[in-house]
Amino acid sequence: MGFFDTGFLSNVAKVTNAKTRSISAENPNGEKGAGAQAEPDEHSPGSMLGKGWKIRPCITLPANSNTTLAQIQGPGTIRHIWITVSEVAYRNFILRMYWDDEPTPSVEVPLGDFFCCGHALRTKVNSIPIAVNPSGGFNSYWPMPFAKSARIEIENQWHQDIHGFFYQIDYELDELAEGLAYFHAQWRRAVTKIEHPEHVILEGVKGKGQYVGTYLAWTQLSNGWWGEGEIKFFLDGDEEYPTICGTGTEDYFCGAWGFGDTYSTAFLGYPLWVKNENEVPKHGLYRWHILDPIRFETDIKVTIQALGWWPNGKYQPLQDDIASVAYWYQIEPHATFPEMLPVHLRWPR
Repeated sequence: MGFFDTGFLSNVAKVTNAKTRSISAENPNGEKGAGAQAEPDEHSPGSMLGKGWKIRPCITLPANSNTTLAQIQGPGTIRHIWITVSEVAYRNFILRMYWDDEPTPSVEVPLGDFFCCGHALRTKVNSIPIAVNPSGGFNSYWPMPFAKSARIEIENQWHQDIHGFFYQIDYELDELAEGLAYFHAQWRRAVTKIEHPEHVILEGVKGKGQYVGTYLAWTQLSNGWWGEGEIKFFLDGDEEYPTICGTGTEDYFCGAWGFGDTYSTAFLGYPLWVKNENEVPKHGLYRWHILDPIRFETDIKVTIQALGWWPNGKYQPLQDDIASVAYWYQIEPHATFPEMLPVHLRWPR
């Protein structure tokens, strides 16, 4: 398989019948010829320029409210999402996506974590499907096909209105190729138990699909090295033992020997290492299985261990605070997600 077959440039020169559309505050329905129609009032920075100029570039999200960012009739594919907002929104906002009028979301993740900015901290990320650029420009290039409809919502669970929410959702309307699955993303958070120091990244998935990515926001609650644990992928009926077993946390994210430094690359990275005085250490890590998807026929479970070292050279079970996002594609319907933690249990330490 050549580079052009991987999908990065395979369609750049191909002319199709697809229709390109884009939703933003300046064109909230994405309709053709419907952008830049907001009327300025006397308080608008564009009041001296008039209609057709920069009048409504962003929106305010009221406290304790849910806002529909996009409602699209298919078939089509979302190609790119760009969002920027203040850091207070990163764990207080929940991003949800629904495909084909399904009753439960296929994506339900705190806004910042979806874009690899866990711990409610802006983090520069330079990868293929997720890019975070200065200062806090969130970008997703995960393709998100839908046959009938797509709905994207953002819920503000903070007790105050949040001003200055900027967004752009770029998509195309066209018939879908055969064999396409639907995009999913799920967030979890837990403190590992010393009796069994394992964090569940994903479980309960039923159906056929492929696992395509992991993001971890890891808060270290012990001194010393924290990344000796293995990641495990239980596939298609695996019970006690997994089909795919890693050899260490830094190994899974394709670093080595305790990292020693941060990095952000096309498919994997360790972009965040907070080691400030009087603060618990915090880490942010991602790996995208784009060229190496983990395929499953009936079910998948993903876990990671939290292990360090005792002074006697034996593994130390760790009680660490781990939040995760699992990204995968599957044929619908999907199983209902675990209930999202209340806002005060999502706040970073």
